[in-house]
Order: sequence, then C-alpha cells, then structure tokens
Amino acid sequence: MSEKEAVAITIRAALPSDAMGVLDHIRQTSLETGFMTVGAEGPGIAPEEEKRHLEMIAESENNLLLLAVADERIIGMASIKGGTSPKIKHIGELGISILKEYWGIGLGTLLVKDLIEWAESSQVIKRLELTVQKRNERAIHVYEKLGFEQEAIMKRGVKDGGVYLDVCLMSQLIGEAD
Repeated sequence: MSEKEAVAITIRAALPSDAMGVLDHIRQTSLETGFMTVGAEGPGIAPEEEKRHLEMIAESENNLLLLAVADERIIGMASIKGGTSPKIKHIGELGISILKEYWGIGLGTLLVKDLIEWAESSQVIKRLELTVQKRNERAIHVYEKLGFEQEAIMKRGVKDGGVYLDVCLMSQLIGEAD
C-alpha cells in the first residue's frame, strides 16, 4: 500500500463466520514477520474449531477479538484473552497482528486503543498484559505511548530461526481494584 493511497478500514468484533479469514490472516502474518509466536507451520487449527472458538469469544465477558477489515479482507486483528479461573479472570492478555503492507499507518495504535476502551467498559478486566519481543521497538513504543509499562525482561523468551530472543512483559492496570 503506497503512502498516498487511501483505504477504507472497518474495525468490528469477529463473528463465527470469520473463521476462515482469521486463519488466513494468522497464516499470512506468521510468514511476514518473526514477531509472532506462530511460525511458518501456521495455526494448526481447522476452520470448524476456529468457528467454535469465535463463538466462545462472542459469549464471553472477558474475551474480545477485533478485526480490521479492508476490501472484505482481514488486514489486522487485536484481541484480549481473559483467564477462565476466578483467580485470574480479571487479567486480559493482549495480542495484535497486522499485515505488513498496513504497518506504519497508525492501525496498531487504533486497535490497541479500542481494546483498552473495551477493557475499561468490561467491568471484569482489571489488568491488561502482553509480551513483545525486545527487538520490536515500534510495538514497544506504541504500547508505552498508550500507558503500558514494562514489568520484566524474559531472557530467551522466544526462539526464532535458531536464535533465542528476549521478550518484554508489559502491563496496564484498568480502572479501580474492587
């Protein structure tokens, strides 16, 4: 996508009918960047299994999957995955992926802002956390700009191409603790 090219992007919650598009997006982004936890092997999930997963997300009070869609194609995804145990139900793990051709246009910032707003209105999520490779400076900058703080460096947190890489654990507290 060229800098001057305008594109209409819609951000919406994922539906069970998006299962195939979600899997395609994961496959493509895993090939485009070494920042994902999924590699060239792909997600290893059948479309029917993904459809059931999307149904569970839609029915959950502490899970969300947002899709950024352009020309009926998923170009970005952002999620909050909440815990199931009562002791960790308040913690949402944030994840984001964007097709490489849409990097640098502010889409990641917009998606993370939408996740934070949803978490603040959820009445369940009190802590957002994420892991990001230390070498992914652009993503770390976005997270810090939006209020995330680094809590730890996990040495050898991921192995990519035979190389161990450090991973940052970042978090943001949401609302008041009850």
